[in-house]
Amino acid sequence: MDTRRFALVWGILFLIVFASGVVPGMLQPPAAGDPDMAMDAMYGRALGLFPVNILHDGVHLIFGVWGILAYRSYDAAKSYARITAVIYAVFVIMGLIPGLDTTFGLVPLFSHDVWLHVILAAGAAYFGFVHKDREARTSRS
Repeated sequence: MDTRRFALVWGILFLIVFASGVVPGMLQPPAAGDPDMAMDAMYGRALGLFPVNILHDGVHLIFGVWGILAYRSYDAAKSYARITAVIYAVFVIMGLIPGLDTTFGLVPLFSHDVWLHVILAAGAAYFGFVHKDREARTSRS
């Protein structure tokens, strides 16, 4: 897979994750013991696992649309991968720190979100910082 295709696939995955938080029936009530949120609009567990709310879903929507748009060029896709890696790495760290794991009651980043964000950050980091595309080598020659 090349970096452009990565951006497209990640964009589509983010839109699927977005849908899981807003489509009735895919969003379950918060789990017992989940903290109260200041922003409780559409607060629950996407697919019964991942804590989300309307702001969290908005982030997924932004990254989904951005990924699809980034697919249009190698440089845009590379930037998308790098920025996604850094932001989701920050989300992982925040998800491990009490108080920050709810972004002060605005966006839930705890529980299963932590490992999901590790996967998202790692995949994006690979394509953003490690992977070398043939297209990039030939177009720069």
